[in-house]
Amino acid sequence: MSTPATPPASRSQQLIQTYRMAKTTDRRIGLITLGAFVLGAALGFAVIYLLPGDGLLSLILSIVGAILFGALAAIIIFGRRAQAAAFSQMDGKPGAAASALQMLRRGWKTDPVVGFTKQQDIVHRVVGPPGIVLVGEGNHNRLKGLLATERRKHERVLPETPIHEVICGNGEGEVPLAKLVRHVTKLGRSVKPAEITDVLARLKAIDAQRGTIPMPKGPMPTSMKGMRGQQRGR
Repeated sequence: MSTPATPPASRSQQLIQTYRMAKTTDRRIGLITLGAFVLGAALGFAVIYLLPGDGLLSLILSIVGAILFGALAAIIIFGRRAQAAAFSQMDGKPGAAASALQMLRRGWKTDPVVGFTKQQDIVHRVVGPPGIVLVGEGNHNRLKGLLATERRKHERVLPETPIHEVICGNGEGEVPLAKLVRHVTKLGRSVKPAEITDVLARLKAIDAQRGTIPMPKGPMPTSMKGMRGQQRGR
């Protein structure tokens, strides 16, 4: 007898989960979010109330504007602080880059752990407008060889597709986890959306040869999906 699938969490449940996660690192997130709401509401009320208009109508519109401005300010501040808290908790853990890359929007395809070493140095692959982006995390020196190996494998199948190499970390020449998504999205636009479909089809040949690669052991943060939804809302 099959086990019934767990229904996806609602938006309110995601916000609660995100808040609880962020609270463990950022103790003041609730107070600061409340403060952002109050300041935003005060600004919204003042701006609309000072506009010329009927007294009662102006008051009603000012109250509505205060709620909207306050909610917007609270959502923006909460999203940024929760995102920073999530990155802080994930930083340095195996698979953190894969979790961060979940924030990439439509038009991007992320394949976690396409290459790895016994020491848990891993390489993830992202396909999008820049072409192929190989993202490594782990020991910098070992990753150089691992990334070079993965580059050669991909160049055999896609010799004309641009391939970028990125090492996620806090060392020299590395991209910090919090800046990884922005760095990847700024690599340019060399591949058209129609061409990405062909690239993904050809990559199946590489993936079929490598078989199933297990994710590194350890807890994998999953809250970044909620962060992506909040970014879209902004």
